[in-house]
Amino acid sequence: MNFQNLLEPDYLIALAILLLTSFPVHEWAHAWAAYQLGDDTAALQGRLTLNPLAHIDPIGTISMIFFGFGWGKPVPVSPYRLRGNRRASWALVSFAGPFSNFLMAMLAAIPFRMRWVSVYQGNFSLISLPGILLQFIVINLSLMIFNLIPFPPLDGSRILAWLLPASWANVMDQLEQFGGIGLMLLLFLLSRVGFFGMVVRPVLGVMLHGLLFY
Repeated sequence: MNFQNLLEPDYLIALAILLLTSFPVHEWAHAWAAYQLGDDTAALQGRLTLNPLAHIDPIGTISMIFFGFGWGKPVPVSPYRLRGNRRASWALVSFAGPFSNFLMAMLAAIPFRMRWVSVYQGNFSLISLPGILLQFIVINLSLMIFNLIPFPPLDGSRILAWLLPASWANVMDQLEQFGGIGLMLLLFLLSRVGFFGMVVRPVLGVMLHGLLFY
């Protein structure tokens, strides 16, 4: 838990904007992709909307605030209603969410790429547009990487299941029954072995550099 970020105005403003934009966009992207592929389950439950109230998950929001990783209310998907190859279609639906975070980061990076603002202008002890944009980009990229971890019920697990042999993919389906409890245990174990420092941060650094600099 990193309380230092909670004392940074730029981080708090970026987090508030993210909870009102990136979180609902992420979940809407899942619902939209499923709808396009023939499954209207999420649409019938009012999830094909950008209204943040439809997508807020209290535990995921609290986790986002205090741990830097969070999630919205899971979008219901009936994989057997998806057109085409079920595994491939479900993988596309799952990928739509993290990809939306990448698009949000790309949009926020435009002012830096156009050189309207500079990464060196940010002062995290004060409120600054570059600082807010940079925090917004970092959080979105972190959420994308986090959601692509191939462990149920994260989006990466459905993408991995598509690539695995059928017998292994069925094991992934069974693991998803553990849901949030298994996920929290995994996050704890990964943090204890330094996974985030060894893998996530370098990937984040490469992506961040690619978005902000020529």
